[in-house]
Amino acid sequence: MPELAGGLAQPYLQNALGGGVIVALLGAFVGYFVVVRGAAFATHALSQIGFAGAAGAVLLGLPPLLGLLAFALLGALGLGALSARTRAADVATALVLVCSLGTGALFLALQRDYASDAFSLLFGTIVGVDRLQVLLTALAALVAAATLLAIARPLLYATVAREAARSAGVPVGRLELSFLVIVALAAAVTVPIVGTLLVFSLTIGPAAAAARVCRRPPAAIALAAALGAGAVLAGIALAYETDWPVGFFIATIVLLEFLAASAYARSR
Repeated sequence: MPELAGGLAQPYLQNALGGGVIVALLGAFVGYFVVVRGAAFATHALSQIGFAGAAGAVLLGLPPLLGLLAFALLGALGLGALSARTRAADVATALVLVCSLGTGALFLALQRDYASDAFSLLFGTIVGVDRLQVLLTALAALVAAATLLAIARPLLYATVAREAARSAGVPVGRLELSFLVIVALAAAVTVPIVGTLLVFSLTIGPAAAAARVCRRPPAAIALAAALGAGAVLAGIALAYETDWPVGFFIATIVLLEFLAASAYARSR
């Protein structure tokens, strides 16, 4: 792609590639635990809850990212509290999600002007991020990844043998709440780049594909990172050549990766 090779000198394309790869790497690490814990619905809900917070922040004249982060963290705490009191975690997640979406619709209805800043979070601005935003995203991703790494072993133990972990003295409840907060932080820092609709694809798709192929967690996370980063790089390259939406290419490539991994797993 000669046009892409020449375009790499442009700062906006460098920022898009850097920010996209950071999102893909963080999504692979967090997404592996999301997949093995069966928490895909909660991950999707937290990104949508964050959008409601962004709409509220715009209404108050505040930066959308501030509202996004606040609502995502509050949503994680709410999901953790409700899930601890009921066996139907999906029901609690659905109720919090619906309530948040209704609140977001109210915030948008109260807007006097078109809330472009809030709506841009639905699809992200991967080709519009600046160098400072990429650096801040990298810093937040390091914090989220380091926190998850610190609790990875007991969290995985509590995932595959919950009652045994509880009997061994592992604080299962606190671990689950901490994991939801990490997922909320990861969603909040990645949504401004790839949007609430695409962050779910990058978090779940590569990790689910890798889990079908690899049994050991480190190998699965490494493969998920490669699949996610490859989808981002290929998606940006194709979008640059065709002027089609980046999100379309990335989501399609991730889906094809998952289908290929599923076919390979069945063939074995």
